[in-house]
Amino acid sequence: MAKNILLIAGGDSSEHEISLISAKYVASQLEQIPDYNVLSCVLHDSQFQFADGAVGYFTLGPNFVVRAADGSEQSYKIDCAVPCLHGFPGETGDIQALLMMHQVPFIGCGKEASINCFNKVTTKLYFTALNIENTPYIFIADASEAALKQAHSAFANFGHDVYVKAASQGSSIGCYHVTDESKLDAAIKEALSYSPLVLVEKTIVHRELEVAAYEYNGDLHITDPGEIIIPQDKFYTFDEKYSADSSSTTTVEVKDLSPVQKDIIKSMARRAFVGLHLRHLSRIDFFLGDDGVVYLNEINTFPGMTPISMFPKLVEHAGLPMSKFFAACVEDAIAHQAQ
Repeated sequence: MAKNILLIAGGDSSEHEISLISAKYVASQLEQIPDYNVLSCVLHDSQFQFADGAVGYFTLGPNFVVRAADGSEQSYKIDCAVPCLHGFPGETGDIQALLMMHQVPFIGCGKEASINCFNKVTTKLYFTALNIENTPYIFIADASEAALKQAHSAFANFGHDVYVKAASQGSSIGCYHVTDESKLDAAIKEALSYSPLVLVEKTIVHRELEVAAYEYNGDLHITDPGEIIIPQDKFYTFDEKYSADSSSTTTVEVKDLSPVQKDIIKSMARRAFVGLHLRHLSRIDFFLGDDGVVYLNEINTFPGMTPISMFPKLVEHAGLPMSKFFAACVEDAIAHQAQ
């Protein structure tokens, strides 16, 4: 009997459109599995919307009803969900909580891990507790006089060169490079419009390296790092990632890293994956400082799956077709739900 796979894209975050591109790729991989019936929907305005105008909703448990535009309905038992959502509500733990409430197996990280990794402040606190090197920072929760004074003190301590980051955003939304102290307050206030917590983080002159960390056949695999090569006068903003005129490039082979550097990166990624209770897949991003120090930057619990995204490139470069990987995640999610 075919298994009903609910592929959920979209969401109401600033990354809605990128999620749709990722979901198109994920659907193409899931549809290669003969016994999967893929139901692709877009989550928008709290509705599961289908391309033909139908809408879906959960009733009891994993029962999912699709109501067509003419009012007719069809029910499906959802065997597994694939929350292909960047930002809210996918990487924030909200969709995972909904699926858990309806006893629907799903691939990817659980609710708590998603929450902890999406909040950059919480993530950094975990890194420090796990003794994983990360960039020096402070965090502030408002634009009060005391908070701004603390930020200015950090700006001086960090060499008058910082990044101001909204704590709960993805794809560099709400992220600002500040080297002029007169612009610090405005950057903080703008970042606070995206998130209730803001990081003020020391700028590290670095190379940007990324690994795919994924589970397959019961084992955790960490790929060799790939690299995002960014022009010196830019940083990896949303536009620099996704615009047609981006001047950044990627490679899945970094030939000038030493075996020791690769081992350090893989060890840090493994400790982060296990320590933050991740599951199935993540992209883990690093800075290699010009002083040779490796810093763990951030974790993406459902990484991009667009044509330029590193996660699928790294996994396939490691020798695992993405269709087999997604099938393994689905079967693992179903098996563990049944236990």
